[in-house]
Amino acid sequence: MCGRYSASRKPEDLVETFGVTRWDPTEAIDPDWNVAPTKPVYAVLDRPDKHAESTEPVRQLRVLRWGLVPSWAKNPQGAAKMINARAETVHEKPSYRRPFVARRCLLPADGYFEWVTGQDERRLEEEGRRKRPRKQPYFVTPADGSVMAMAGLYEFWRDRTLPEDHPGAWWATCTVITTEAETAPLASGAAEQEGDGPASLSDIHPRMPLMLTPDRWDDWLNPAHTDPDELRDLLTPPPAGSVRAYPVATSVSDVRNNGADLLDPLPAPEEATLF
Repeated sequence: MCGRYSASRKPEDLVETFGVTRWDPTEAIDPDWNVAPTKPVYAVLDRPDKHAESTEPVRQLRVLRWGLVPSWAKNPQGAAKMINARAETVHEKPSYRRPFVARRCLLPADGYFEWVTGQDERRLEEEGRRKRPRKQPYFVTPADGSVMAMAGLYEFWRDRTLPEDHPGAWWATCTVITTEAETAPLASGAAEQEGDGPASLSDIHPRMPLMLTPDRWDDWLNPAHTDPDELRDLLTPPPAGSVRAYPVATSVSDVRNNGADLLDPLPAPEEATLF
């Protein structure tokens, strides 16, 4: 899954990386090394520019709220639970099937945090039951240092309790698409080299955000692509070995902590694990 991630890249860098042609600097948000559900995040999407006469889509950098609220929802109370959409079922779930064919985006990140899931805890999670307290956090990031482009969906929700011209009348929200975690050997830091860490991402958690490689960005963002089967073909994980993982301080577990130091690698895990 993806329940927390880091997004500290400057918007100017994202504009260049993703070929953005429309970006409003007044919408800038601060770097965030501990992005939690319901926080504002940057998203890249192709959509007609509401300030232009043309109806042709243009690539934009927008600020969305993490936690999708379906357009038909009566209220936004479930947003914090709608942070992830499974790649295997995203085309058929009522909350996601409409944005899947019409409103897709990329969510730029430095990487994401995941907490080691023990065997018993994993079984409870897969059964949909309550999890035990999380233990050692790991940071998963592209091995080559590039930006992580997580596949996402976005949606608009109208707050009917507010007048049309109220600044909070419309919510723009998003979700991260996840897939099965890769089982290939994981190259990482000192702790793993000594045999004390996970051998693969799947040893940390059974799910991971779906990272799209640059050759798929245009097809994924193109709103003219509406065939569910063709879109599902794009939802394949990147080549094995595209990411690395290393243990970080448990201070990241507290959403009140925020800073670049949260990404500092540890020579060994702080908390005991099952590896």
